[in-house]
Amino acid sequence: MSALPLIGVTACTRQLGLHPFHIAGDKYLRAVVEGAEGMPLVIPALADLIATETLVERLDGLLFTGSPSNVEPRHYQGPPSEPGTLHDAARDAVTLPLLRAAVAAGVPVLGICRGFQEMNVAFGGSLHQKVHEVASLMDHRERGETLEEHYGLHHPVEVQPGGLFETLDLPARFEVNSIHGQGIERLAPGLRAEALAPDGLIEAVSLPEARAFTCGVQWHPEWKVRSHPVYLALFKAFGKACKERAAGR
Repeated sequence: MSALPLIGVTACTRQLGLHPFHIAGDKYLRAVVEGAEGMPLVIPALADLIATETLVERLDGLLFTGSPSNVEPRHYQGPPSEPGTLHDAARDAVTLPLLRAAVAAGVPVLGICRGFQEMNVAFGGSLHQKVHEVASLMDHRERGETLEEHYGLHHPVEVQPGGLFETLDLPARFEVNSIHGQGIERLAPGLRAEALAPDGLIEAVSLPEARAFTCGVQWHPEWKVRSHPVYLALFKAFGKACKERAAGR
């Protein structure tokens, strides 16, 4: 039996009591196992201690997770954040250069929510800091009080023809959850919009020139990944690419 592909999962930093921690959500780690059929490895946000080159050399894939924090706007020349906005500079210092290095090295990449936004910023795009305050856009933040309500299907997305999603045989229109306050303002050069929300907000991207599977989605396909056919299809496609890289190495 062949070994499972080793898939790096980005961590956020948190202060718990007197000590700093590096954490990755349980749902992302489970989705790597149950959806991508890989072995998750949490990557700490230690840019000054961990060589990006070593990570891309040894990993078979990278999952850039969602987070309560937002990318610092200085990385996309945006205006200062509103006071109280949660940022994670240590994570930014790892994920933005790691995304560029992974794509250059042909490492399969899947970005989710913050990871999707990181992908756009890493390649030169910008973000709306408050989507709900943009006149033409919907309120994409979570609804309800329970996790089931938060991750319930919120709105449809329309797949754009001729891209990655078509090659994965995804439906032309499907429903997704929506748990984000920020979103893509200016799409980065080289990225392709794969799916749009009803208000025109970009909900999924790919990188056609990448050597391996490279995709980002604004929604959360990791949530109960095996219960939603499209969510599972995305993770399976990512996992397939990770297995191919592992076999080639």
